[in-house]
Amino acid sequence: MSEESVLVSHDGPVSTITINRDKSLNALDRATLEALRRVLDALASRSELRCAILTGAGDRAFVAGADISAMVDMGVEEGRAFADLGDETLAAVEALSVPVIAAVNGFALGGGCELALACDFILASNKAKFGQPEVKLGVIPGFGGTQRLPRRIGLGLARELIYTGRTLGAEDALRIGLVNAVVPREELLPLANKTAREIAAMGPVAVAAAKRVMLDGASVGLPAAVELEALAFADLFGTEDKREGMTAFLEKRAASFKNS
Repeated sequence: MSEESVLVSHDGPVSTITINRDKSLNALDRATLEALRRVLDALASRSELRCAILTGAGDRAFVAGADISAMVDMGVEEGRAFADLGDETLAAVEALSVPVIAAVNGFALGGGCELALACDFILASNKAKFGQPEVKLGVIPGFGGTQRLPRRIGLGLARELIYTGRTLGAEDALRIGLVNAVVPREELLPLANKTAREIAAMGPVAVAAAKRVMLDGASVGLPAAVELEALAFADLFGTEDKREGMTAFLEKRAASFKNS
């Protein structure tokens, strides 16, 4: 399946989503956000899916940001509608039941950084650049950047990056915990695929539960979050995958999970 501005390919349990506007540095306009949402909705019903990779077309950009040419003439109501669309689309990335790995191959600025932050974790090319430069344009991040960035790297660093509009190189992004790994450009997708297949080999019900508990727990206090974990842990004892995983461990063989 593919949309003109968003492509998706499937390789067994792993699907790769590519933002496909290389001439515009993969900038996010309304049509691209809507296309991405349709792709995500379709992936949500793909029963064999175990992990997704999100990347950008070409060698220059993951997503360079929201499309400024589309925003320059927007008024207040249009700006709010655009922010709502971006928030809803990124929430759909975050809510996908399987992990989503951002493979950042170039610029991830503004809306592009926010899109990467909506993924479970980020792998980066050594040419990648990250930042929330919206204040340079007289606005602020509008797709969740003021909220997800502090949760990823801490409030003080997030404030500094957002207030200054500063851009970070890949190694600096690694140093502050924004990304998990930095590799040469040609190694980025192979690493993302290798990592996705490691995840795909795990118990899918358990991976989905871990993602859900970490996401839900981030918005509540620690005692309530630990209770969410305990409930999910207990529920997994009623699954076929739990019995298969533990039996396979005791029998010293690879588990054959059924996602049930």
